Amino acid sequence: MKHVKFTLNGKPFEREVLEHRTLLHFLREDLGYTGTKEGCGAGECGACTVIMNGEAVNSCLVLAAELDGAKLETIEGEAAADGSLTILQDSFDKHHAVQCGYCTAGMIMSAKDLLRRNAHPDRHAVIEGIEGNFCRCTGYEQIIEAILDAADNGAAAEIAERTKGGDNA
Repeated sequence: MKHVKFTLNGKPFEREVLEHRTLLHFLREDLGYTGTKEGCGAGECGACTVIMNGEAVNSCLVLAAELDGAKLETIEGEAAADGSLTILQDSFDKHHAVQCGYCTAGMIMSAKDLLRRNAHPDRHAVIEGIEGNFCRCTGYEQIIEAILDAADNGAAAEIAERTKGGDNA
């Protein structure tokens, strides 16, 4: 067992973790944060994408023991306390970028990471930004349109403000 202290969606946590436990299973089974999904378990599908220390990572490839001192963001930290959606989430809804929903959490976290690094990505940058996330339902066009629309509507500024304010980061 390893003792870890970390921040999850802006809240401090302290836990004992098994040294071989993945971050994915720690989030889902130990903390009850089930928005992060397991797809392939091998870092190939992106369903388990979370943001750790400001960078999108596949939580199935990260050990929970690596959390010590980390700042972690999951899909559960995206909506505001009153339940209102972020610009990015609203754009996914508006563009019907969600069908079965299995990939959505990871896709949104990857898109958030992209928009943090590039406030106004072009289509090619969006495609590159989500290349590690697979979706079997939408055909990607609605997802690309949603991310481009979110960028046009100030999603990057909202992400920066929420991060600065500590809402979810």
